[in-house]
Amino acid sequence: MAGYSPGVRLGNWAEEAALEQDRLRDFMRKRERGELLIQKINKLQDNLLKKVQLSVSKDGFVHFGDTVMLLNPDNKSSVENYSGVCGRLTLAINLGEIPMYSAKSLQAPCGVSAVESVDPVHRNTFCILSVDGGAVDEPIRFGQNFGLGTTGGFSDQMLYLASDYKSFVRFAKKSNLQQVFLTDELSYLTCWRATFLDPQLRLEYEGFPVPANSKIIITHCHTNRSLAVPRNFWTRSYFGKEYEVICHTYLDSHKAEEDKNYWVIVTGNPSDEDGTMIDRPNPHPGGIRKNEFHEET
Repeated sequence: MAGYSPGVRLGNWAEEAALEQDRLRDFMRKRERGELLIQKINKLQDNLLKKVQLSVSKDGFVHFGDTVMLLNPDNKSSVENYSGVCGRLTLAINLGEIPMYSAKSLQAPCGVSAVESVDPVHRNTFCILSVDGGAVDEPIRFGQNFGLGTTGGFSDQMLYLASDYKSFVRFAKKSNLQQVFLTDELSYLTCWRATFLDPQLRLEYEGFPVPANSKIIITHCHTNRSLAVPRNFWTRSYFGKEYEVICHTYLDSHKAEEDKNYWVIVTGNPSDEDGTMIDRPNPHPGGIRKNEFHEET
């Protein structure tokens, strides 16, 4: 009976060797061009998670052209909260696993979500845009329309925060309420306005500059519904567990917005390039004001 040593080649060995060489050359060519899947994912992830320096407000107001974070503050007072969702959340780009594996850059339409990270990166920072001819560095005012744009770390594109009325094909997947998303076209769907927090003083503050790092309401102009984080609906993204963002006005028994609708436009810390104003310590931790301090002394 004939025997075969390890050096004996059987079958279509020449074709298999040529095919293996072709696969290796194809792999080397894609690696040189940066077309491998792992390279695409790393590039997209590096851009989204790259640190961003927020704009510093010298007068305490928000201006057109500012780079800011949109923060939904801690709402421990809500009786619907449960462990893990009562902290501060920031508005961020939401990429599912399929877009993350298939896209070289951000593709419109793109989802948004609320994340627990409050460190400014390309993923959770937005630029305040003028939609009615307002000049850069001019403060935005209560009742004035503005846009919110983000590049996600890609300089050749900008996506705009948008919303539209709920329909059979467009709605928030978890809550079934009005969806919030990112689009690549500026239109009436991408217009927002800031509203003063206290409903009884809202008319008096109309036209006044919007203060930075203070609680406000952000309302969608076309649908007249406010940006909100219900916190009891969460979604799974490439980066983990995150919370659904919608447009819905939650009113309490006094017809005032609930803390689900509260937002803070966060600016940079002038004493720390990588910090934000929410990380800056309170100069009066005991709540003593300047005139009260003089009265005590």
